[in-house]
Order: sequence, then C-alpha cells, then structure tokens
Amino acid sequence: MESRSKYASELKRSGRCNCAQAVACTYCDLAGIAPEQMALMTAAYGTGLGNTEGTCGAIIGAGAVIGALKGSNRIEAMTAMRRLMNEFATRNSGATRCRDLKGIGTGNVIRECHDCVADAAEILESIIAEH
Repeated sequence: MESRSKYASELKRSGRCNCAQAVACTYCDLAGIAPEQMALMTAAYGTGLGNTEGTCGAIIGAGAVIGALKGSNRIEAMTAMRRLMNEFATRNSGATRCRDLKGIGTGNVIRECHDCVADAAEILESIIAEH
C-alpha cells in the first residue's frame, strides 16, 4: 500500500478535519465506511478526546479504523490499539495526550497536530499491512 500519511496530514492542515477525522477519513475505504459517515462518527474527537486535551484525536481516528477492521475479534482489535498507542508514545517522547503533545501548561511543544496525524497514519498502515 502506498502511504497515505501525507494526505492525512494535509487534510488536517486544510482545516476541513479535526485530527481524528483526518486519519479515519483517509482510511475509510479500507474500513468500508463512507467518508461522510466516518467524518460524522469522529467529529467529536478533536482537541484531544472531545476538547478535553486528553488522548490525541489522531490516535482515536486510527482506533476507529482498527475497530472497523478488527472489531469482530475484540482481542485482536485491542492488541492492535495497544500497539498503536505504544508506537505513537515511542515516537513522541512518551506522550499520547493532546495537552502534552501541544505543550499546554509547559510551553514545550512535542509535536504539531499535522505531525501527530502523520504518525498515527504511518503506524496504522503498518498494522494494516501485517494483517
């Protein structure tokens, strides 16, 4: 599969999508979900799990795709999600929360949103490629 991570990152940069939508909508064809439906399903997950500065929306968007692809096997879906979280954290100084990634409260920005989207997309692609 040719990488779609740059496309996902550009979707985020365009302002048309939040981080979750940018990742999830990039892979909605693989998940078997129409782009409009995927955008609606992930609309509430911007700015870190619904504007709480919690778990990065890019991770949540990738999780939506994992769920669509592996949801019939919960163990496999959870294992893939754990891998996504761990690899994302490894790439981003241990951070998976929007607040930490954006440097809210510390002023130390670890990763910009469009780069988080690219990271989540790349990791998602490696998970998809293995199965």
